[in-house]
Amino acid sequence: MDLELAGKRALVTGSSAGLGEAIARLLAAEGASVVVHGRDVSRASRVASSIGAAGVAIGDLSTDSGADAVASAAGDVDILVNNAGSYDHLGWAEATPEVWASTYEANVVSAVRMIHRFVPGMRTRGWGRVIQIGGGLAIQPMAMQPHYTATLAARHNLAVSLARDLAGTGVTSNVVSPGAILVDSVRELLTSIAPEHGWGTSWEEIEHRAAQELVPNDVGRLGRPEEIAAAVGYLVSPAAAYVSGATIRVDGGTIRSVH
Repeated sequence: MDLELAGKRALVTGSSAGLGEAIARLLAAEGASVVVHGRDVSRASRVASSIGAAGVAIGDLSTDSGADAVASAAGDVDILVNNAGSYDHLGWAEATPEVWASTYEANVVSAVRMIHRFVPGMRTRGWGRVIQIGGGLAIQPMAMQPHYTATLAARHNLAVSLARDLAGTGVTSNVVSPGAILVDSVRELLTSIAPEHGWGTSWEEIEHRAAQELVPNDVGRLGRPEEIAAAVGYLVSPAAAYVSGATIRVDGGTIRSVH
């Protein structure tokens, strides 16, 4: 399916690995001119070279100076995918107010910085797509990672607010909400905790048991980065011109809700 992205320029934040890399790879394959973003020049350049990207933008989005550097390197973009962020596995006792503040800065204010720098141009040109990568924990939080799940909720909320602000402009704002996705850090985490849970030793056993006990879903496995990228591809295409302020869940049925 041709997503009609030829001639469109896209910035995917946090695209030097993981979900962001998969999204950048799909958009480039569909003909978009993709700018790869990261904080490490060698990693971002490696991805950019492998997908034939239009450029590389290096900067820490949790700072104004880093956001300015990224905006300068990226130029005008038609598609903004706010994927960059951070998370840990701290609970309430360990997540101090300082940790809450730094996590909010990295996961929410960083996205706002990108919106402020790129959306005015989209509004002027009369076309644009803004995607936040959120998560099911935004609406179904657990005891662990309270600071992280709160930032996911904020990302979902700001996307809908932005959609209302962009009414009638030709620019849409949506959320892609992944479930547990098999990226390197998740594989490493599950492998490390498998012995204490008795999940076996092979990856096939570990993934199956984790999808039953830790992140239960209807499909019985973890998602793949390419499946998240596919949802982003749909939302940034002309086929989704009538979709704005929406959350597309790609979680195998992890979230037990009709909303």
